[in-house]
Amino acid sequence: MQTNAQPRRTIRLTRRGRIALVATGAVLAGTAVAVPLLTLGDDGDAARPMTLVIPEGWRASQVYQAVDKALALPAGTTRKSIGKAALKLPGEAQGNPEGYLYPATYPIDHKATPQSLLQSMIDTANRKFNGAPIAAGAQHNAMNVYQAVTIASIVQAEAASKTDMAKVARVVFNRLQRGMPLQMDSTIDYALNRRAVRTTTDDTRIESPYNSYQRMGLPPTPIDNPGEAAMRAAVNPAPGDWLYFVTVKPGDTRFTADYAEHQRNVAEYNALQQSRTRQPSPGRTPQPSQSGTAQPTA
Repeated sequence: MQTNAQPRRTIRLTRRGRIALVATGAVLAGTAVAVPLLTLGDDGDAARPMTLVIPEGWRASQVYQAVDKALALPAGTTRKSIGKAALKLPGEAQGNPEGYLYPATYPIDHKATPQSLLQSMIDTANRKFNGAPIAAGAQHNAMNVYQAVTIASIVQAEAASKTDMAKVARVVFNRLQRGMPLQMDSTIDYALNRRAVRTTTDDTRIESPYNSYQRMGLPPTPIDNPGEAAMRAAVNPAPGDWLYFVTVKPGDTRFTADYAEHQRNVAEYNALQQSRTRQPSPGRTPQPSQSGTAQPTA
């Protein structure tokens, strides 16, 4: 639990590569990742893609758009098909495939439909999640598989690197066990359908089941489709007492259980950001910071 010396209003969590007081219930870094969506046939016919690549951490909305593009369908077709697709999802999902559109490369043939491609992704997820070690790991941590997928989706969004994932997962579990609020910007960004945007005080007051500043515990669904590394981290978190973390600079993510130490790390991060803003690299235009700052919530 938080103490009076560390009022809840001062805690701000951020997304992967940002200031993060990662939390209970527990993006790819700001810029878009260059991944090939389509692999063309030998004749180079762009109208006949052979495979569809789904990267780790994509949201369902991104997957729907990619399927529409791969099958040369009008925008929105795949999303509209969800309600009548009868997808084989766990009961907890209530028909929402978020978290179960497993990142992988999927073949496309002339019979492919939005429903068949989505079901192939879900079948892959079910095979991965319902067997050892994921299902056993979830049970060992006193949660069901759907909760593990939800935690993994947050780990996927928040961790600055794969090597940080198990530590981020431990922060999540520590906060859950202490009854602390999640306060994760990644969940608010999901509610607002955005990425790489600084979270404001007004954002933390939005009415949404994904507002982990206002609501306790896990969000109602996963917030993206996690990959294998994030799933492993979610069911096998690293040992530690950490409650906070911040990526001060690339390759330097600092985890701590001490709020004062975390604030010093945050101050160092902010100083580095301000220095980079004042001294842009030659030939580069300064970009807005993709990191939040742990400023007090007014």
